[in-house]
Amino acid sequence: MTSFPPLQRKRYFLHFFLLILHFLTLAADPISLFALNVNDSDFDSKFALLGDAQIVKTEGSFINLTAGLVSGNGCIVYKNPIKFLEGKSHKPVSFSTDFTFSMSRGRGDGLAFVIVPTGELSQVFDGEGSFGISKNFKRIDGKFIAIEYDTHKDENLGDVNDNHIGIDVGSFISAEIIDVSSIDLVLNGGETLHSWIDYEANSRRLEIRLSKFGHKRPHDPLISYPIDLSKFWGEREVFVGISSGVNSTQLSSIYSWSFRVRTTANWLHSQPVDPQIHVGKDQVVWRKKNYALAILGRLIFATGCGTLIAFFMLLFWAIFFTSHSAATAEFPMKTVNIRYEKIDVRVDKISDDSAT
Repeated sequence: MTSFPPLQRKRYFLHFFLLILHFLTLAADPISLFALNVNDSDFDSKFALLGDAQIVKTEGSFINLTAGLVSGNGCIVYKNPIKFLEGKSHKPVSFSTDFTFSMSRGRGDGLAFVIVPTGELSQVFDGEGSFGISKNFKRIDGKFIAIEYDTHKDENLGDVNDNHIGIDVGSFISAEIIDVSSIDLVLNGGETLHSWIDYEANSRRLEIRLSKFGHKRPHDPLISYPIDLSKFWGEREVFVGISSGVNSTQLSSIYSWSFRVRTTANWLHSQPVDPQIHVGKDQVVWRKKNYALAILGRLIFATGCGTLIAFFMLLFWAIFFTSHSAATAEFPMKTVNIRYEKIDVRVDKISDDSAT
């Protein structure tokens, strides 16, 4: 059996470990991904600019959603529709998006990240309602999600102030709302801000984070809301976009925007603390029927993990604890010849005369 030097075996161990990590990563491989680049030659084929939205060509080009007019609205929409159920498997998918933006001082609705069913965009974003979205919900079946960065207090909609984030589900009366002043930020202070929006299909939660541009992504969400988007839209396709509407000279700008939809293995994320919260009866029955299959799947997965761990332990032992013996075999002792000479010793007999 051929033996490899310890250093080479350690490299093989590292390569094998990285290969395992790569296979695990494939379980959460994105199925849809884009990053906004206004200088891209394919920009027009990927994005639609509606209303007053326009590209500002300067050093570090960006998009103004509004034109700073007394009244106006604008929107950028990603043209490729997405689904929250994947293919024939009907497996729920998750999404993550983040964008940087700024809003100047002035009275206006602010801006919103929106998810709306596919249809005629000019009817969905007609500028008649809040954030430029149509007031006629029948045109879009009332099925829309909006994460509003609101700079106008509308008591009829239950707004807490003119500096808040709200999660709107089919209505501009927010299902969840948070005062941004609680983290010492001002939405329309002219400062560039960075927001992250994440939806996890397994936990069925929508989370929003916000910080100043250049700061790290906050560990804890500023606001979250339990919702199952796969049930909300089913197999319908939806558009994602960022929209703004104002009734003064407020200027809303978008500097960057990225979006990713991904499938995730069930074992990579924990389930909700109470999985029956915000879940319909049909889902509860489905879980009971598939409980045995779920246990069997977990047992198979646990067995596979145990086998993999045992393999790594044996490989680790072979590399690090047998290296000394292997080194001894690879560097045998050499024979050294020692020269020696025979020495004669002679003792003369002392004469009697000298003794006297």
